[in-house]
Amino acid sequence: IRDRLEREYNIDLITTAPSVVYHLYMKDGEMRELHNPADMPDLTHVDHLEEPRIKATILVPDDYLGDVLKLCQDRRGIQLDLTYAGSRAMVVYDLPLNEVVFDFHDKLKSVTKGYASFDYQMTEYRQDNLVKMQVLVNDEPVDALSIMVHRDRAETRGRAMCEKLKDLIPRHMFKIPIQAAIGGKVIARETLSALRKDVTAKCYGGDATRKKKLLEKQKAGKKRMRQFGKVDIPQEAFISALKMDS
Repeated sequence: IRDRLEREYNIDLITTAPSVVYHLYMKDGEMRELHNPADMPDLTHVDHLEEPRIKATILVPDDYLGDVLKLCQDRRGIQLDLTYAGSRAMVVYDLPLNEVVFDFHDKLKSVTKGYASFDYQMTEYRQDNLVKMQVLVNDEPVDALSIMVHRDRAETRGRAMCEKLKDLIPRHMFKIPIQAAIGGKVIARETLSALRKDVTAKCYGGDATRKKKLLEKQKAGKKRMRQFGKVDIPQEAFISALKMDS
């Protein structure tokens, strides 16, 4: 679909992860629906935030039950029931929809070698300690990578995203800082080193100050590049960076 839209309408599309609708309760008593984490208002105006929860039912062979329980726990799940029918187990979990809607099904099929079945139904909206985490590349926020995360897991998630982006973004002629931040506080950072030309290659012998002068000139040029340079983020980076390794 993306290729056809780009070909027929000549537009550049960015494929991002699916999101869920949150309920924002403002301090003036108003309730708003938040569809995109990038539209999150200033926290000073927000009283609390509620996220959708689901009741998930998973049927799985007993051999893979441990892996399924770990996967659900990693996604902030609360176990409600566990029963057995022969060699198969039926486990019921209360899970945040935000943790399920993206890659939960793929992970479930992976850890059970395709033998698990998964069904869920919406239950309620529930208040939790969620915050908006945004990613900055070369000090510029990337709205497509903004996500809502639980505050207790924000640092771990931010560090993982920065490490993935460091591997996915190609190197440029200038150094690129990749940061994860909550509000004005940076919680994780990686630095993508610059491509460097050996400007001293033609200097054979002579005074060392000449080499030093060339290196200082190169350093000043890269500093200007970083101020005005544009970082190209590959399409696959937007989805890959958001995937969680559970």
